[in-house]
Amino acid sequence: MKIGELAKETGCSSQTIRFYEREGLLPAPHRSESNYRHYGQSHLRRLVFIRNCRALAMSHAEIHALLALMDNPGGDCQAIDALLDEHIQHVEVRLRELTQLHGQLKSLREKCGHASPIGDCGIVHGLEEMSREEEPGSSTHLG
Repeated sequence: MKIGELAKETGCSSQTIRFYEREGLLPAPHRSESNYRHYGQSHLRRLVFIRNCRALAMSHAEIHALLALMDNPGGDCQAIDALLDEHIQHVEVRLRELTQLHGQLKSLREKCGHASPIGDCGIVHGLEEMSREEEPGSSTHLG
């Protein structure tokens, strides 16, 4: 199948498919004499796998690692278990960060409950006065 067909089958843009090829997530397809890319079912399965990993907020590095492990089907899946456990920990950290961020935003919102001139807006004053320690940190693996 051509790149447009693969894109349609997976809900992915042609540009994204080419990006995944450049990143080494998707192997280069066979090229026709006229230099058109021709993809097979293995490309379709791999691209669906990549898209599913991305839907779970996995980084490209994590996907690379999973794909490398999958390319050795006789290997032990403990490494996959460990990778997923690590990703779960990243998600848990991100959830704590988002909970903290949510609290900060709610607190800011409570500083202004009525229409007033912007110069008197409690949210603006809160943002101006917020200390650096109150800023949510980002320690996720996605950066």
